[in-house]
Amino acid sequence: MSVPIADPEMGEREIERVREVMESGRIADGPEVRAFEDEFAALCETDHAVATSNGTTALHTAFEALGIGPGDAVVTTPFSFVASANAIRLAGAEPVFADIDPETYNLDPVAVEEVVRERDDVAALLPVHLYGLPAEMDHLLDVADDYDLAVVEDAAQAHGAEFRGRPVGSLGDAACFSLYPTKNMTTGEGGVVTTDRDDVAERASSFVNHGRPPEGGYEHVRVGHNFRMTSIAAAIGRVQLDRLPDYNAARRSNAAYLTDSLADAAVETPAEPDDRTHVYHQYTIRTSERDGLADYLDEVGVGTGVYYPTPIHEQPAYEGVSHDAPVAERAADEALSLPVHPNVSEQDLRTIVSAIQEYER
Repeated sequence: MSVPIADPEMGEREIERVREVMESGRIADGPEVRAFEDEFAALCETDHAVATSNGTTALHTAFEALGIGPGDAVVTTPFSFVASANAIRLAGAEPVFADIDPETYNLDPVAVEEVVRERDDVAALLPVHLYGLPAEMDHLLDVADDYDLAVVEDAAQAHGAEFRGRPVGSLGDAACFSLYPTKNMTTGEGGVVTTDRDDVAERASSFVNHGRPPEGGYEHVRVGHNFRMTSIAAAIGRVQLDRLPDYNAARRSNAAYLTDSLADAAVETPAEPDDRTHVYHQYTIRTSERDGLADYLDEVGVGTGVYYPTPIHEQPAYEGVSHDAPVAERAADEALSLPVHPNVSEQDLRTIVSAIQEYER
């Protein structure tokens, strides 16, 4: 594939930092992880960050730290990777799906409020900042305040994104990031929980470390998991954090070129409301000719991705879960992501645009 949909970048700085950690002998959890947590908290302008083994364990940890569990319902989007809903169930709670906004693909706050109003078991909201675009957080936070609900941001795809000048990760009671290789920054595998709440940070740190208290040792104050990040992953992450502003700037520049160049094409380009900063984990267009266009782009060497072809409520594991999501179902049939990562060149961008224009002729 001459223009791949993703192209994770690792350089000599990452290699050197990993070498230093390996030579130190502290390759599991340790000071390198604490330093990464401090630097990630600074990115999100939060008081705390707790590193985890991946984005799914970050979500699970956040729900455990907030006391969300059996008997609780969590309202979330059906148009996301299945991990969003899986983490709710892993914590013992039940996901309930509300529909999405057709322009942003994020949770529709009006639909969320309708679900919350109809149920008395909702304990939390899980908005997903899909594709790198923040959800409409003011309205969602108002709903949470009105009904006394916790808010967990799923920011797995939104490192460095902003809502009204505030970084995602700082808007709810807790937020969760993934550091998978295709994300805007990576540790290979990894995740992070961010929060301003001391109690949530303490419980999260304990939960990922077998239920130990902050001082460690062999006292276990609660049941926990081994969801810890390694020092090797943290070393990579600290370099990637330095690179993140340049990575995001490149993604935004590539996205702007595609949006301008496809203005007259028969596709719907991504929305970016004025009050939000999109970091374009994915550049997702919309077309009723999705499958045909994807096949054609594949033939000419342009990689694409369909995120996500099946809404979560239509997955076999979620049969019977409460939902009313016709907008999400339509989006699943029409959404197509194009290459936008930092290694997409100017020639690659021209190739992508020309191929879409040629397909439409």
